[in-house]
Amino acid sequence: MRNIKMIIQYDGSRYYGWQRLGDTDKTIQGKIEGVLKRMTDEDIEIVGASRTDAGVHAINQVANFHTNCDKPIEYMLDFCNRYLPKDIVISDMREVKERFHSRYNAKAKKYLYRIWNGRFHDPFFGKYSYHISREMNIDLMRQAGNNLVGEHDFTSFTTLKSKKKSKVRKVYSIDIDKRGDMVEIMFYGKGFLYNMVRIMTGTLIEVGLEKIKPDSMADILKGMDRSLAGPTVPPHGLVLYEVEY
Repeated sequence: MRNIKMIIQYDGSRYYGWQRLGDTDKTIQGKIEGVLKRMTDEDIEIVGASRTDAGVHAINQVANFHTNCDKPIEYMLDFCNRYLPKDIVISDMREVKERFHSRYNAKAKKYLYRIWNGRFHDPFFGKYSYHISREMNIDLMRQAGNNLVGEHDFTSFTTLKSKKKSKVRKVYSIDIDKRGDMVEIMFYGKGFLYNMVRIMTGTLIEVGLEKIKPDSMADILKGMDRSLAGPTVPPHGLVLYEVEY
């Protein structure tokens, strides 16, 4: 049995997220598994490093699957990219050790959120960035981001309802860069809760618009109450940027 690792890029605009759903074929996992089954004549289940939500994109999603197929890797790579939709690309494929698991072996992840901070929306970046027309104070946003770095209970920054699962996560860095009207926020952490990146982004935007003070982050974290943080921003500005092993 071979264990195959893939690097996948996709535009998530027209999909219901990564995870396969029983009532639709509009998922990234479902599309790739369908092509792999066509190629191997096996029921293939792929495991992704991140279960990205509906509308979220990926530059470097990592996934793996097991197969008895003996075809060369280059043949498999070409076959997949020939039959996958044009908005899904497998950029790399290689055979790895049997024990490799794309989700459990991941050490850290980077997510990028893009904000178009111009007076008018941009027709070319509209699918991949969230438009905020009011000018944001980037320095205040950086201060707030620094206050979120570290190991904390991020209950205030998730919509995860389970009380059994730990909400403690470690964020290594939050870097905010502005070039022209494009603001890019890079979140780098050991792991992230459901909607955590989008809620942190919404909170940082509120700081940038001077609705929340940067030093309020400590109180929001301590409060462990979702209502204390900012809104959940739309998914289309979010990209799974990198998975580290």
